[in-house]
Amino acid sequence: MRHIKTGMLCLISVVALAACDKDGKGEYSKTLKNVNVIDESNLNNIMLTVADPNEAVVYFQKAVTEEPDRLDMQRGLGQSLLRAKRATEAGVIWSKIVKHPDATNDDRVFYANALVRQGEWKKAEKALDEVPPTYETFERYRLEAIIADTNKEWKKADSFYETAVGLTTTPGTVLNNWGFSKLSRGDYDEAERLFGEAITYDPSLFTAKNNMVLARGARKNYTLPIIQVTQVERAQLLHTMGLTAIKQGDIETGKALLDEAIETHPQHFEAAIRSLRTLES
Repeated sequence: MRHIKTGMLCLISVVALAACDKDGKGEYSKTLKNVNVIDESNLNNIMLTVADPNEAVVYFQKAVTEEPDRLDMQRGLGQSLLRAKRATEAGVIWSKIVKHPDATNDDRVFYANALVRQGEWKKAEKALDEVPPTYETFERYRLEAIIADTNKEWKKADSFYETAVGLTTTPGTVLNNWGFSKLSRGDYDEAERLFGEAITYDPSLFTAKNNMVLARGARKNYTLPIIQVTQVERAQLLHTMGLTAIKQGDIETGKALLDEAIETHPQHFEAAIRSLRTLES
C-alpha cells in the first residue's frame, strides 16, 4: 500500500507540473521526455551488462537504424558485438566510431580489443599507438601486454602485465595470461606462481588450474597442486597431468594418472578412457 501511495504522489507531481504550464502541454511533455531519457539510459546499461549478448546486438542494431547519428548507440552496438564474440562485425563498427570527431581514447581501446580478438595484431598495435601514454587503464595495458607477448617482446610484456594487475581489483584473468606467457618461455616456476596467484583471486578459474598442472608437469612434477577443486575438476586435472607425463616419455606414470582420472570422475570420463585405450593399443 505504501508503494502505491508513493506512485500516486509521483503521478500527482507530474500532473501538477503540467498544470503550471500556460497551455497545459509544454512542461508535461518536457517531463515525460526526461523520464524517457532516464529509462533509455537504464535499459542501455542493462543491455550492456546482464542481457543476453545477442539480444543486446539486436536492440542496438534497431536503435542505430532508427537514429544512425547517435554515437552512444553505435558504441552500444560495438560493445554488444564484442560480448557476443562477433569480433569481425565489432571491428567494422569500431573502425567507424574512431573516425568520428567525438571519438575518445576509450573508443580506440575498444577498437584495438576487437582487432586483437580477430588476430589483427599489427592493426591493434597501431590503434593503441593512437592512444596517448597518459591514458592509463586496465584494458589498455592488458591489450598492450598481449600484443607485446605476440611480438615476443618479453620485457615490455612483463611491464604491461604488471601495470595491468595494479589497475584492477580482479586480476585473475590477466595473471593467468601472464602465467601462460611465462610458461611459453619455459619459465615454469614463475608460471606456476602466477597461476596460483590467479586462483587466489578467482578460485573458479579452471583455466589457471589446468595451466598450473601443465607448469608442474613440464618440470616432471606429477602431483596435483593443493588448490580448491571439485571432483570433476580433479579428474580433468589428472587427465591433463597424465597426458603431460606421456608427452615427456613417462608412459607408466601417465597411464597411472589416466587410470586415476577415470576412477575419480563421478561419471563416464570418455576423454580419459579414449586416451588410455589409444596408449594401450
